[in-house]
Amino acid sequence: MSKLSIKNSYSVESIPKHETYEWLLYKHYLKRKTSISYSFGLFNNDILVGVCTFGNAVPLQMKKSICGEKYMHLVYELNRLCTNDNLDKNANSFFLGQIFKLLPKPIIIVSYADQSIGHNGYIYQSTNFIYTGESHTQMDWKLRGREHIHSRTLMDEFAFEKDRINKLKEKYGDALYQVRREPKYRYIKLLGSKKQIKLFKKYANFRCLPYPKGSNSRYKANFKPKTQVKLF
Repeated sequence: MSKLSIKNSYSVESIPKHETYEWLLYKHYLKRKTSISYSFGLFNNDILVGVCTFGNAVPLQMKKSICGEKYMHLVYELNRLCTNDNLDKNANSFFLGQIFKLLPKPIIIVSYADQSIGHNGYIYQSTNFIYTGESHTQMDWKLRGREHIHSRTLMDEFAFEKDRINKLKEKYGDALYQVRREPKYRYIKLLGSKKQIKLFKKYANFRCLPYPKGSNSRYKANFKPKTQVKLF
C-alpha cells in the first residue's frame, strides 16, 4: 500500500491510558501494565488496531547515561508497541511517524528490542532511531513452572513491603529462583528543533552503531481486544 493510501486508511490520536490496558494485559507478550505518561492509538477506518505507550519511569542512571544530567528530565521510554497482525505494510512505521509529530518536544525517547524473543528492532530502524548497542544485563526472579510471569509482576505482589525478596521466598519457597536476563538492543530517538537536537548530540554519552540484523520472530498475539471505535 502506498504512503498516500496508508494516510487515507489510518489515523493516529492520543487516547486515554485506560484504553490501552486490555492490549497490554492480554495481547502484548509481557502481559502487564506499565508506567504511562503518553498513550496513542492507531485507527484503521476509525477502529482501534494498535496502541503505543511512553513512560517516564526510567532508572535515573540510565537517564543520565544518554545525554547527561542536563537533559535527563526529557528521557521517556517507548515501553509498549502493540498492533493487530496483518496490518498493511508500513502501517507500524506510519503509526510511529505520526506519534513523533504529536509528542511534546523536545523529548528523548529510548526503546528496547527484546532479542530473546527474536526481535531486532526493525520498526525502530525504519523510523530512523539511533542504535546504541546492547543494554546492561541483570538478574530476574522467576517461578519454576510459571516462567511467563514477569519479574516485576512478582515484585509487585509486595510493592509496599520493605523486604520484598524475603516475602517472595516465604511465599514461594524453592519454586523461586533467579536467571540472568538477556541483554536487549537499545534504540534512541531525539525529537526537537535542529538546535535542540544539536545540543542533545553535543552532550550525548552514546555511540551510533550499525543496526543489528537477523531473522525476526513474531510472538503469538491471538487475543482480540474489544472493538473500539474512534470517538468524534
